[in-house]
Amino acid sequence: MTTHTTRAGDGLLSVAMVTLGCARNEVDSEELAGRLEADGFRLVDDPADADTVVVNTCGFVEAAKKDSVDTLLAAADLKETGSTKAVVAVGCLAERYGKDLAESMPEADAILGFDDYPDIAARLRSIVSGEVHHPHTPQDRRRLLAISPVDRDASALSVPGHGSSTDELGTGAPATGPRTVRRRLEGGPMAPLKLASGCDRRCSFCAIPSFRGSFVSRRPSDVIQEGRWLADQGVKELFLVSENSTSYGKDLGDLRLLETLLPELTALEGVERVRVSYLQPAETRPGLIEAIATTPGVVPYFDLSFQHASATVLRRMRRFGDPESFLDLLERIRALSPSAGVRSNVIVGFPGETEEDLAVLCDFLEAARMDVTGVFGYSDEDGTEAASYDGKLDADTIAERTEHVTSLVEELNAQRAEERIGQTVSVLIESLADGVVEGRAAEQGPEVDGTTTVSGAGGARIGDIVEAVVTGTDGVDLLAEALV
Repeated sequence: MTTHTTRAGDGLLSVAMVTLGCARNEVDSEELAGRLEADGFRLVDDPADADTVVVNTCGFVEAAKKDSVDTLLAAADLKETGSTKAVVAVGCLAERYGKDLAESMPEADAILGFDDYPDIAARLRSIVSGEVHHPHTPQDRRRLLAISPVDRDASALSVPGHGSSTDELGTGAPATGPRTVRRRLEGGPMAPLKLASGCDRRCSFCAIPSFRGSFVSRRPSDVIQEGRWLADQGVKELFLVSENSTSYGKDLGDLRLLETLLPELTALEGVERVRVSYLQPAETRPGLIEAIATTPGVVPYFDLSFQHASATVLRRMRRFGDPESFLDLLERIRALSPSAGVRSNVIVGFPGETEEDLAVLCDFLEAARMDVTGVFGYSDEDGTEAASYDGKLDADTIAERTEHVTSLVEELNAQRAEERIGQTVSVLIESLADGVVEGRAAEQGPEVDGTTTVSGAGGARIGDIVEAVVTGTDGVDLLAEALV
């Protein structure tokens, strides 16, 4: 969870943005912040000092939903102890549940959906003045666009992170800034940059496409312009985010657009490196592998959504693959970049998963030698196909299997980190605290992949890229010595 700040008070209505969830939500919060600031709001750091607290919620899994609700309740308490007049929920949980969330959470003064984003300032002013906002009735946002990707026109829709300077806000975006109205809320040298929104896949366990909508790419010119603006703000690493980066360009008539976009982004003045997130294994084509592995300035980093390895379980998930095809994909990646960073997530305890399926997954994980693997125990999600499946495992079995796989990947990921001892890594310095110089190697993604502590780099500044030799490990974290 992050909160954000600007300058001291000047009589304007103040707002605190609280962001939960993924990097895509961070981009959406920065769009909302840009719209609010452009329309006369003052951003403050401490929610207790704000007239309005806007909580950008996450609705991905049960734990994330609970965190969002708890955060909203904590913010609502500030109406008794602070200067807060209104607490507003936005984001995925708000979009997904709308009026049902409003009815179950009277503590929140309003539940705003994605369609409210273009008019967010007017919405907040009316809410602070005591007007009642009627929350939306959730709908399947996939139905708002054409089935055929190339026939989609999202210009009339509110797609978070895609808003342009020609929308309802008019001149809200600076003339030299990105078309998207955006206000940086984090001052670090890395920033997420949205490639696309939505997803066309129909994974049986996932509800995201129903409330994020069908896949919509941003135009390359908009991505490049925003990347240039971020570089002007001091950003050194552009972190390309979406629900499915391997689909980028398919609705624009060219599925290879990402391969051509990457060198254009790395050529931007001030940009030191570009990182691509969230690749679907079944869609990861040879040309994209080569572009990520060999393009100067693009880090050799592969965020692959395997989810499982048993072909039987994957089919029930409405996904494709098996251990052989996944290992072949990893082999092709490492043939081009032997030290490439690889991360993934897996779901354990999916309906119908047998002990044999679990063994297939564990064998695959041992053979894959990934740097980081997130492990999630299966839980039903409202409105998904898997929620209606038979063969459900009991909670104790799911917890036991999750614990087993988690222990396995912790050991495997630690071993993979140890394999990097002696390697030279390029570390983006992100923290200087109490004499400790810390950052991320090219093979480490933001927040979830561990860090690298660099010794012998006393003169380093935040945003520098330091070449260092890995000398030790602490779990997935690396210890390195700066090269002179």
